[in-house]
Amino acid sequence: MDVGLYIAAQGMLVEQVRQDQLANDLANASTPGYKSDETTQQDFGSLLLANTATGQPIGSIQTGLRVGQIVTDLNPDGVHQTGQPLDFAIEGDGFFAVRTPQGVRYTRDGQFSADAQGQLVDSQGNLVLSQNGAPIAVGRGSSVPASSLGIFNVAGPVKQGYNLFSGTASGRGTGIVAQGVLENSSVDPVHTMVDMIASLRAYESGQKALSSIDETLQAAANSVGSLGGG
Repeated sequence: MDVGLYIAAQGMLVEQVRQDQLANDLANASTPGYKSDETTQQDFGSLLLANTATGQPIGSIQTGLRVGQIVTDLNPDGVHQTGQPLDFAIEGDGFFAVRTPQGVRYTRDGQFSADAQGQLVDSQGNLVLSQNGAPIAVGRGSSVPASSLGIFNVAGPVKQGYNLFSGTASGRGTGIVAQGVLENSSVDPVHTMVDMIASLRAYESGQKALSSIDETLQAAANSVGSLGGG
């Protein structure tokens, strides 16, 4: 395979992953407590080139990029007032805990409501848990003391979809629960849109490189095929 083809194709694959990540961030620009991601890139290193006849080193060429890992920005964000008694935000570090069919998961999204049994649930209907892991009852007038909600320090949080994280609870978080407010999404829509455009331009550059290399290889093959022709 032509090395240039490989490098261009790898670059396009990296930008595809980055486009998916940026699109997901942009879709959650107004999701309470959402934490944005960043796709890191790594290179495969360089390939040493040498003269095939003499073995004399010529130089090196980079062999392309690959996706390193997707890193989530877990820093607390600002909050905005909603006035809703079942809206909560953690000011500082920590996560709310909810009980899902897959086990306990953690979230910074405090947009809660009451279910038919009068218990506090998240937007997916998962029970919100107290510090001791028990469900939380919603009182008359949709009242729940902020102190009823658990705040958990979570080691190794990993996104699981629906604004939830898996991880291992390790004690109480240091944040404070505020009522009638929601944490902002950490996504900057303008910055994310600019990144998407830049990523698209990089992808298009890879496409053009592939087309140019393909045309060159076809021309070379045609030339070789015509040698010695009568």
